[in-house]
Amino acid sequence: MSSRFAPRPPRTPVRGGGTAVPGGVPRQAMPSRVRTWQPPFPLDLGLSLGPLRRGPGDPTFRTAPDGSVWRASRTPEGPGTLRVAMRSGTVEAEAWGEGADWLLAQLPTLLGEADDPASFAPRHRLVAASARRRPGLRLVRSGLVLESLIPSVLEQKITVEEAYRAWRLLVRGHGERAPGPHPDLYVMPDPRTWALIPSWEWHRAGVDDKRASTILRAARVARRLEEAALMEPPQARARLELIPGIGPWTSSETVQRTNGAADAVTVGDLHLPGIIGHALADDRDADDEEMLRLLAPYEGHRHRAARLILLTGRTPARRKPKMPRTDIALL
Repeated sequence: MSSRFAPRPPRTPVRGGGTAVPGGVPRQAMPSRVRTWQPPFPLDLGLSLGPLRRGPGDPTFRTAPDGSVWRASRTPEGPGTLRVAMRSGTVEAEAWGEGADWLLAQLPTLLGEADDPASFAPRHRLVAASARRRPGLRLVRSGLVLESLIPSVLEQKITVEEAYRAWRLLVRGHGERAPGPHPDLYVMPDPRTWALIPSWEWHRAGVDDKRASTILRAARVARRLEEAALMEPPQARARLELIPGIGPWTSSETVQRTNGAADAVTVGDLHLPGIIGHALADDRDADDEEMLRLLAPYEGHRHRAARLILLTGRTPARRKPKMPRTDIALL
């Protein structure tokens, strides 16, 4: 199964990278809803929306040869598909399904209208150069908690390839085809369906009981968790962390996407402290405490600073093998 999706790129969720957006073929058929929006700031769609993509085979996210980005979401009004593209500095959006109006109403928020990079002041030459090269980077705000929380739980303490595979299998196997003309786009399962997935399906997807149980607990209180998208990031993280199995790493990964949390730097990550330490202080052995000390001058924008550092690609050379992959479906 996994060979169908090779080759796999490096991890992108909070690793800073965007998603490649190619250019030029005919447009899709006319949608059921249309909106245009003129952003009052530079906007790079691939770079900004990239963290919402969970691997190259994410069934809820696609990029098209015409330069458009497609997303399928389960909105408060129902399933919806959104297609966005930049044309001469204008965002053109098309939407289908029950959630089409909600997706179009949220379009400016999704694309970083509420983000405030103007108050960000680089304190290191590396960070300043990265920010200067990427004026179109905006921190997006999806407003949908479960669609970011569940894949973040799947990524806990395993390789990113395993997590991407689990997300693909579960969404394709238990979600539904997205509304609209895209032939290979899926909407993730609703909370009830997540709660009804049998144990052997989690096992087949390589998800252990601990992570599966965390997702089931979240699905049972999905409505309360979705309220976190309207909270300030610290309160949103506190709401998420009330669920056993959701800690600081998972809550940060989630609110970065759902709330556009510019200061929610990820702690508890295996690689991030070493990358930040190497880039800012030539200290590849930095731990979370040292990483937070180095990022202290960026308080209020620590996640933004970390992402700009990751986008430079300046990472320490590997000194040991990657974490071994363990497929529990074979046990």
